[in-house]
Amino acid sequence: MKQNIIDSLNSMAEGKEPFLFVVNYAGTEAYIRKLADIDPNECLYDFCGVTNAKMDFQNVSFKRPKWNIAKLKFEDYKKSFEIVKHNIMLGNSYLVNLTCKVAVDCNLSLREIFFRANGKYKMFLKNNTDCSSQFVCFSPEAFITINNKRIFSYPMKGTLDASIPNAKHVLMKDKKEAAEHATIVDLIRNDLSCIAEDVRVDKYRYIDTLHTNKGNILQTSSEISGKLPVGYQRHMGDILDAILPAGSITGAPKNKTMEIIHEAEGYDRGFYTGVMGICNNGELNSAVMIRFLEQNEAGLYFKAGGGITAKSDCRKEYEEVLQKIYLPIE
Repeated sequence: MKQNIIDSLNSMAEGKEPFLFVVNYAGTEAYIRKLADIDPNECLYDFCGVTNAKMDFQNVSFKRPKWNIAKLKFEDYKKSFEIVKHNIMLGNSYLVNLTCKVAVDCNLSLREIFFRANGKYKMFLKNNTDCSSQFVCFSPEAFITINNKRIFSYPMKGTLDASIPNAKHVLMKDKKEAAEHATIVDLIRNDLSCIAEDVRVDKYRYIDTLHTNKGNILQTSSEISGKLPVGYQRHMGDILDAILPAGSITGAPKNKTMEIIHEAEGYDRGFYTGVMGICNNGELNSAVMIRFLEQNEAGLYFKAGGGITAKSDCRKEYEEVLQKIYLPIE
């Protein structure tokens, strides 16, 4: 992250007033505000029930959502996939999280989507001096939480359509998904070891069910934790800087994999796959910004992706990306 963002996070955390932060993937832009200073016309958040959002019945439509996805050309995806796969076969990476942006058409505003979408972590942010784009995010993936002087991470890797017969068994027995998950758990464990002691895997590869407008999907997660040093509260920005960007949306080894991502994707992720969180008196709850809709002058785009390994099949990965382009509105 840029040093001014790190310094701002350190200062805000030391001040002991609850604040919200949103940092883009590259660590070059950030929206940081005390909760008491946030204008709900500019920013709405809901993190596991901690929210500044009150249902706006006058301006929120409850009509059935129109949701049309522009065709993501398989040939375009394949070109990016082959760059990634070539690098994996050369030994430059073991796992690369390849993403893309897809044009969508929806009859709901981003603000309406925020109010109607189900999501563990939700954010709506308008264009402002700190943010160059307008977006809504409804992420199911926690990044880190900090409580009782212990830091926890919950990487999410492995996705399957829940309607497939015996879906949970199929997902848990999938060798590619298992290898991808193991790689990320190892990466996150190493990341946490840079800032914490007694790092351990508390829960390994458990399944969550996500509800979408296209049906349910299954995703696997793990829980990893470590003990933070005395005085960590004064260094919240440094802690985040040491472990960003999130391992689950980059890959391993992280630095080289980020170079591969830059070559293969061909677009600016912006705030997509960045992090958002709330910090309050040494405790923190944050999420990776996946399941992400962005509005700009060119139109409305959904950004989505998935992990690529040596065992990945291009067609299957392409279909998985399409599966993740959804609204969590039942």
